[in-house]
Amino acid sequence: MPTKPTCRFCSNEGEQCQEFDMGSGYCFWHDEKFDKSGLELAEKLERFAKKGGLLKGLKLKRANLEGLNLVKHGAGGYDLSGSDFYRANLHGAHLFNTIIRDGSLMKADLRDANLHCCKLENTNLLGIKLMGARIDNISVGPRIRQEQEARSADIAHDKARAMDYYEQSEEIYRDLRKAAEYQGLFELAGSFTHKELIMRRHQYPKWSRKRIFSKCIDVLCGYGERPLNVIFFSLMLILICAFGYFMCGVSYNDEILQFDMQNGWQENSRAFFNSLYFSVVTFTTLGYGDITPISYSRLIAAIEAFSGSFSLALFVVVFVKKMTR
Repeated sequence: MPTKPTCRFCSNEGEQCQEFDMGSGYCFWHDEKFDKSGLELAEKLERFAKKGGLLKGLKLKRANLEGLNLVKHGAGGYDLSGSDFYRANLHGAHLFNTIIRDGSLMKADLRDANLHCCKLENTNLLGIKLMGARIDNISVGPRIRQEQEARSADIAHDKARAMDYYEQSEEIYRDLRKAAEYQGLFELAGSFTHKELIMRRHQYPKWSRKRIFSKCIDVLCGYGERPLNVIFFSLMLILICAFGYFMCGVSYNDEILQFDMQNGWQENSRAFFNSLYFSVVTFTTLGYGDITPISYSRLIAAIEAFSGSFSLALFVVVFVKKMTR
């Protein structure tokens, strides 16, 4: 009895495909040469998935998959890694916990879709429509595909290619941020905002004032999304200034507290901790007046007092922004 031809893609995975060879050696689902534009395939794909068909590497460009339900009850979700859904209609699709790594959702319509807990690492998300989509606990990895390509082009000194991919990355992070804000996922929106502004920074000329200023804002407060950065900056500033006072000297009760090779470790330790105390007092602009700066310590104190008042105000703004979301 003759057997049905098997798909080369499916048989490579050790499975017998239940679909006929379309003439290219691949089954209907994995044949990228077969034009599926506008074909209503949602119910057929659901049946194919329930029968245990191989869902990796699907070629469904422009297919109509509106209302598709690929929720796998029980542990884990369906694995659609390597699948191509370019311009596919996935409006209202239920894709809870599915895996679409190393694939393409470029310009796919995912409005009102359920992408809760989806894994989309290294997937092309350019032009994706996400308005109304549920994206809580979505995972796109530490870097989206375009960002990886941009950094590779940067390393290869291909500026034009890098610029193009950085622009695409900014657009993708902006779309993800808007979708997160629409769903009220402000913590997730904050992380996408941070990545969006980083991608924008990389489009500025290297060593330009705009790029340097943008980098400083990122380090200082993560573009307003990381209040802990302000705390770390403040602690580092206090320690650096304390070391400066320790080396330049401060006056306490007509006594100069300063590092001296001839002094023992106890005296030098006392001088350092008094310098640290003075640094904290100066940073917070308390100004008790028990210790006063001398020589170059005056310049350090002036810089620290200004930076301290600025940092404290910045921390309040960033912290309140995070807490009121």
